Amino acid sequence: MHALAPLALLLLGGDPVVAAPPPAQWQLVWQDEFDGDAIDLSKWDLEENCWGGGNHESQCYTRRKGKFANAFVADGLLYIVARREKFTASNQPDGRGRFTATLPYTSARLRTKHRREWTFGRFEVRARLPKGQGAWPAIWMLPTDSPYGGWAGSGEIDIMEAVNLGTPSDEPGAAPGTPETRVHGTLHYGRRTPGNVHSGTWHRLPGGASPADGFHVYALEWEEGEIRWYVDGVHYATQRADGWWSQVRRRGRWIDAPAGAPFDRASKYHLLLNLAVGGDWAGKVNATGIDEAAFPQGMLVDYVRVYRCGAGRADGRGCATIGPDAKLVVPEPAQRRPAPE
Repeated sequence: MHALAPLALLLLGGDPVVAAPPPAQWQLVWQDEFDGDAIDLSKWDLEENCWGGGNHESQCYTRRKGKFANAFVADGLLYIVARREKFTASNQPDGRGRFTATLPYTSARLRTKHRREWTFGRFEVRARLPKGQGAWPAIWMLPTDSPYGGWAGSGEIDIMEAVNLGTPSDEPGAAPGTPETRVHGTLHYGRRTPGNVHSGTWHRLPGGASPADGFHVYALEWEEGEIRWYVDGVHYATQRADGWWSQVRRRGRWIDAPAGAPFDRASKYHLLLNLAVGGDWAGKVNATGIDEAAFPQGMLVDYVRVYRCGAGRADGRGCATIGPDAKLVVPEPAQRRPAPE
């Protein structure tokens, strides 16, 4: 057992871990069950920087080992733990350069970049989420080669994000004191920042259950022209290519990228798992700020599995899991494609 495992179990509880059966129409092509005694570095890269995630977040990501590790494997689980402690590292996203920053929290961010990337498929993660004001766990995907320019022109796929679980919800119409329990699925696209836009929606577990109180399966199915979101097998949201878009800068003008971009055949995406602290979303909603007393806090991951459609089609179609009550997300007018200029 890892030296920090008892601490994490004290913080997060010890639910039994029962793996869900794979969907019959999908073929497993990559997985990590976290059954060893260390993070498999042939599958995951651990970032180290104090960049703040581009969102003014308050954590430094570390790749430390031993008793100070922010990410480790124990008892068949991946632990990602955020703690209140100062850390100094590069202020650049690639962790390089001579300029540094010091931030008041540490955490971890794992990615499969340059190890494994995918275009289309089903992506499934079973996890237990952290709680508390300022806690921002995410399961998501980024393009490795950015064929349509810098973020978010080449896209971002957020399989699951949650902020401030257990704090008073700021959902419009929610009764005072209602606890935050929502998980979100989102796409980012458009032009490179500051011309980026996003669209998505949220989902609640049945009976007001909190994602911080147990393990749940967060999944996404991506095929050409359509992306779908799931929690525990419930299909809750769909977005389609007639809603997303990308534009690139050529010879001083913005022009349309090919139809379907940036979530098309030209794009290879890698997976990321991380726990951020504060920032421009978690720090500005619900009770706002960061509750120092809520940390240390962490996310537990039982497994990560990636599937390809058994139909074997290059466009990824033929294996869709469709639910009758899923919301079709239609971007607002401000999110729609502007005319080339």
